[in-house]
Amino acid sequence: MNKSAIDQDAVIKVLNAILEAELAGVVRYTHYAFMVFGYNRLPIVAWLRDQATESLHHANEAGELITHLGGHPSLGIGSLLETYKHDIGAILRESLDHETQALIQYHRLLKLVNDRHVLLEEYARRMCALEETHLGDVQKMLSPPSE
Repeated sequence: MNKSAIDQDAVIKVLNAILEAELAGVVRYTHYAFMVFGYNRLPIVAWLRDQATESLHHANEAGELITHLGGHPSLGIGSLLETYKHDIGAILRESLDHETQALIQYHRLLKLVNDRHVLLEEYARRMCALEETHLGDVQKMLSPPSE
């Protein structure tokens, strides 16, 4: 398992897509936090701000890996869709879509580095697990409470 066994350009391209997606997550979750109103505002805003902070941490990790491989981190940002629907259900459904797209990128990375580069493989596996956990959390929040 060594660096020469990976397609470095393809890996950097996927890492840049991850970087852009995570930066979009920072903006998205920060925006959502501003738009929450109602009785449960405080815990929901806290959760959204935690997600924004985590997205920034993930963006930093991706950027560091890009430069570790000799690449140049993108200055771009992923897709930001403004639906002007800010009820909690709409925010959570948009979050679900965002997390799903991020998970796809992490799986793409894993496929490129699996059994070829320990550092990147461990990173990709850890991030897949985190994103799958986020998806599960959001799906639970979208489910009606059991009686």
